[in-house]
Amino acid sequence: MVKFDKTDMQPVGAHYGWREWLAQRVTAVIMAIFAVVIFGYFMIKSEVSYTDWKELFSGQLFRVLALLFLISVYYHAWIGIRDVLMDYIKPVSIRLSLQVLVILSLFAFTIWSIAILWGQ
Repeated sequence: MVKFDKTDMQPVGAHYGWREWLAQRVTAVIMAIFAVVIFGYFMIKSEVSYTDWKELFSGQLFRVLALLFLISVYYHAWIGIRDVLMDYIKPVSIRLSLQVLVILSLFAFTIWSIAILWGQ
């Protein structure tokens, strides 16, 4: 009889990637909700001025929601770009270099987003 040990399993097969698949759906829902909120804001206000934007982003709750939206965009983008790189860039050194470049870029975008949202 063959002994089956889950600790020896490699991350391949039918169940590999389901977390990324789910994460991409969850981030898409977050982005869609935020888009509906922003669209609703534009529908309520016929003209949006700089003062309106400043007032909208003055509340801490909206800043947190905007940051959640942006982090969702960055994570969603990471999953998509990573999958494209894994599918189409076969040399491991080039693929890993590009993945590191993308990760560093997305991390920089996240820090930049925080600086923009909570900056003066």
